[in-house]
Amino acid sequence: MTGTTALVRQARDTRLYLFLGLANWFIFLDHIPNNMVNWITLRNFGFSGAADVFVFISGYAAALAFAPIMLERGTIVGATRVLRRTWQLYAAFIVLFAVYAVSIGDVATRYAAPDIIYEFNIAGLLEEPVRTVAHGLLLQSRALNLDLLQLCVALTACFPLVLWLMLRAPNFTLAASLALYVAARQFEWTLSTFPDGNWFFNPFCWQLTFVLGAWCALGGASRLGGRFRAPGWAYLGIAYLVFAFAITMAGRFPVFGDMLPPWLHDAFIPNDRVNLGFYRLLHFMVLALFATRLIAKNWRGLNWPILRPLIVCGEQSLSVFCAGVFLSLAGHFILVTGSGSLVAQLLVSVSGITIMTLVASYVSWSKRQDRKVPAPMGQTPSFRAG
Repeated sequence: MTGTTALVRQARDTRLYLFLGLANWFIFLDHIPNNMVNWITLRNFGFSGAADVFVFISGYAAALAFAPIMLERGTIVGATRVLRRTWQLYAAFIVLFAVYAVSIGDVATRYAAPDIIYEFNIAGLLEEPVRTVAHGLLLQSRALNLDLLQLCVALTACFPLVLWLMLRAPNFTLAASLALYVAARQFEWTLSTFPDGNWFFNPFCWQLTFVLGAWCALGGASRLGGRFRAPGWAYLGIAYLVFAFAITMAGRFPVFGDMLPPWLHDAFIPNDRVNLGFYRLLHFMVLALFATRLIAKNWRGLNWPILRPLIVCGEQSLSVFCAGVFLSLAGHFILVTGSGSLVAQLLVSVSGITIMTLVASYVSWSKRQDRKVPAPMGQTPSFRAG
């Protein structure tokens, strides 16, 4: 137990915040349709994307945060801390869902653009408002761009049991997660949304990425990294990344896709995001292994001022994600009602990232102000006025 606790604490890593901040920026850009700037995001260079990074690091960070508590203070205390975090995510989702829906409805009414209600999947609020809100509270919303946060609420709610098992039998827990993933794909298990349809990110499949993150945090990363250092595996990894890039380009440009054999085209195009195609998970794992090799844990560049905006956005991920949802809506509306030129797309993208960074910086500063400042030695704090 003591060794596992030390391992968890040593695993704290600034690279997590760097990659999570980058994922938040990419998610914001990907949520703005008809934006040439989002061609720089991860999804355009292979099978996996920013959502994979977000869910994996969420599982990794959850293990780092709550495993020591569960080990040192007991299962019940650890579980209550996880559930408190679940409540924070759920509250953020509900507030975001309410304000998001009101904002879209106001835009549709004010600018006579009713199509936006259907584009963002909130038409149910007009047709059956009470039932739509009730199902939204039960995480059965279909509102566009809220699905990733909805997924994280569900995965975190189940994490107390997962963490309890992971601390006792990590490999068994990962194998059980893999078995659930296979069963969900085989028997088409998923969760429904209201009034019809299913979750965009199938939680029975995406839980594997979350659990894999927790497994890596508790020692799995060192085992995987050690095996991947062999030259043969590295060459295979590079070959797979090149293959994934070629297939992704074939999916983006039909003229290239038509050159592929039908069996190969149909196996990878379209990319299975809903049920997390295994080739997508494999691509993310290879990409992550290369990223952690190229950027060492003690790399001095992590202290560069130019990377500070990314890191602070990763540190305040929940606030930045929520801000990004509204900013992507605003950016989409600006491009649709304006010229939509490349200059406008650049301005919208840069402005949104700047605002997200400012939000993260403010939240970080505010949290620092809430910390109790210790009194100088030999003195006791005074609470008397004057």
